Amino acid sequence: MQEKNKREIRMFEFEVRAEESHEHGKSIVGTPIVYGQVTDLGWYREVIDEGALDKETDLKDVRFLIGHDTGMVPLARSRNNNKNSTMQMEITRKGMEIRVDLDTENNADARKLYSAVSRGDISGMSFMFIVDKANWEDIDKPNPLRHVKHIRKVFEVSAVAFPAYEGTDLQTASENGAPEGARFALESAARRELEEARAEHTRQKERREKALAILRR
Repeated sequence: MQEKNKREIRMFEFEVRAEESHEHGKSIVGTPIVYGQVTDLGWYREVIDEGALDKETDLKDVRFLIGHDTGMVPLARSRNNNKNSTMQMEITRKGMEIRVDLDTENNADARKLYSAVSRGDISGMSFMFIVDKANWEDIDKPNPLRHVKHIRKVFEVSAVAFPAYEGTDLQTASENGAPEGARFALESAARRELEEARAEHTRQKERREKALAILRR
């Protein structure tokens, strides 16, 4: 279904720090995707389970931006995560860790970002992705928990000025770029996903009750 291809954005405050070395010059490192961290999205909670970024996740072409500005020249880019990429990604038991090598000599945006991270003015990262598989827990409660089991694709990672979680968002060429319409579309998809999980839960409960009734005869 089309809803399953919706691009989602998550903004968190992570440890982001500036580094300088002979090998990489000026770079920033951080952890934009963290496993096991429960986030309250309002009407539901969400956690990215360990292993959601497995070998099937598409990480072939991931860009590094500021504030998800897809119109800007990327500050770095990972192509198949090869050694020549200006952004290196590592999937660990904690999630995804990255190192971004910045061209502060020739790129004014890179210089400003490096300065802002060094000063602590920017302390957050965000990522745009597509969920491939998710399960629901506590579906009978007002604030159920969505487990993201597998991420199909990561499009980009961004440094963000406001890392506190800002809810679910959607960035796509459709919806005429209208964020409210995009947010509504994504929430509707999540609600349908939850209703399907609740329906399956009810079916399983009915099957168990029928099996117990047969055993009692």
